[in-house]
Amino acid sequence: MQAENSFIRMESIVKIFPPSNVALDNVSVEIEEGKVHSFIGENGAGKSTLMKVLFGLEPATSGQIYIHGEKVNFHSPNDAVAKGIGMVHQEFMLIPSYTILENVILGYEDTNKIGLLDLNRSRKKLQALCDQMGFDVNLDEKVENYSVAIQQKVEIIKQLYREVNVLILDEPTAVLAPQEADELFKMVESLKAEGKTILFISHKLDEILQISDTVTVMRQGEHVWTKPNVGLTKTDLAEAMVGRSVLFTVEKTKIEHGEPVLELKNISLKSDKVAGRMLLDDVNLTVHEKEIVGVAGVEGNGQYELVQVVIGNQFPDEGTVSVLGSDISKDTIRSRRESISYISQDRKLAGSSQDDSIQDNAFMSHHYLNDSLVTKNKILDKGKIASFADELIKKYNVVCESRKAPIKSLSGGNQQKVIVGREFGLEHPLLVLDQPVRGLDVGSIEYIHSRIIEQRDAGAAVLLVSADLDELFSLSDRIIVMYKGKIVAERIPEDTTRNEIGGYMLGSIGDSQ
Repeated sequence: MQAENSFIRMESIVKIFPPSNVALDNVSVEIEEGKVHSFIGENGAGKSTLMKVLFGLEPATSGQIYIHGEKVNFHSPNDAVAKGIGMVHQEFMLIPSYTILENVILGYEDTNKIGLLDLNRSRKKLQALCDQMGFDVNLDEKVENYSVAIQQKVEIIKQLYREVNVLILDEPTAVLAPQEADELFKMVESLKAEGKTILFISHKLDEILQISDTVTVMRQGEHVWTKPNVGLTKTDLAEAMVGRSVLFTVEKTKIEHGEPVLELKNISLKSDKVAGRMLLDDVNLTVHEKEIVGVAGVEGNGQYELVQVVIGNQFPDEGTVSVLGSDISKDTIRSRRESISYISQDRKLAGSSQDDSIQDNAFMSHHYLNDSLVTKNKILDKGKIASFADELIKKYNVVCESRKAPIKSLSGGNQQKVIVGREFGLEHPLLVLDQPVRGLDVGSIEYIHSRIIEQRDAGAAVLLVSADLDELFSLSDRIIVMYKGKIVAERIPEDTTRNEIGGYMLGSIGDSQ
């Protein structure tokens, strides 16, 4: 039955990916006009898929969509935009080498009476829109020269330029500092005041409660409930998402740190793309036994390069990298694997081999680092490998049909459990964790965070890079902040605030190493 204020109605939506993966199972939801309607759920719950169906990116296997009671069929995003629906993806759809003006008007260009491109007309329209939104940028500047937060606003402006009335935002604060997230929320409130409808996908429960008028929870491709945001709590949301109670902070006792494990001295790395630009600029850092050092920073300020220098994907132009007192600055990646466990921010491309089995992914690196998995003749022992994989699956609560199933058949959370089990099982003195829970649900996050603390308590040194300040404050013994390739601050979590860390991330306040 259609609600009195229903603007968009998605009715009995089913989406099946071949051969038989049911991503959406008879989902029905109604959306009110001029409201902020948020969608939350575990990784793989179907929330992004549902929005992609609404935006015409994914055709529904069955079901109907109604706008103001009129049945619509979207075969492409162009169809959705024509009906006033736009989407800003978590991975931006901008061309870095194009200007803001070129990015915004691409595919939606103004022409004059004889069909020629009318850039002046487009510029005036876009400038008027930017002025209206309080967005002060140079339209002729290349997008790549702006911060992630500015690029995100460009994406939003691009949709508004197309005169959309419904704006889908997919994990919009994933890489923003707290102050940047606040600016985004102000923009959302401004759009809402103009009568726009905002569909907001996020895994951050605090911001869901802060910004939403209505919340929809999804689990395993099904609609759990839709409720007005009146009296809802983080506990309500988390329990609906995972079907059980969840701990929001891990138990972490203070322990005495041991000897230095990782030592970076005067590390500098030059950009090979921009002359004179330093990706890492005289970085000095020590991580001790039984210590977690968190690395904060807006994406693109050297955190990625820091990790690559430590694991051996890049060699520094200056400085030394040492593990347990040995200089490994020129060692190969394989050589460093004897002392470094590494979890990549991209579990699909760098952390696993998606077409291979869970078993094969579980013993990668172990086959040459773990003598117990090979015979005396250095031949892989299939029986021991099978037992090893089964033990990992059991220990890390990996939900799967069997160890022989391809890892790509697992949810994101379960894929990450396999990777974490493999890397932590190496029992190396140094763990390098780059966004270890990015894109995961609260249940998987809780589990992996507990395992990280276990490793630290057992003696490991942990270098933790994260865009999530809640994660850094929960896990870290020390937090460093990177800005323009430098370490600009070092703080104990108990002695600082998220806003202070955010200020360092944006360069509005600064220390020195």
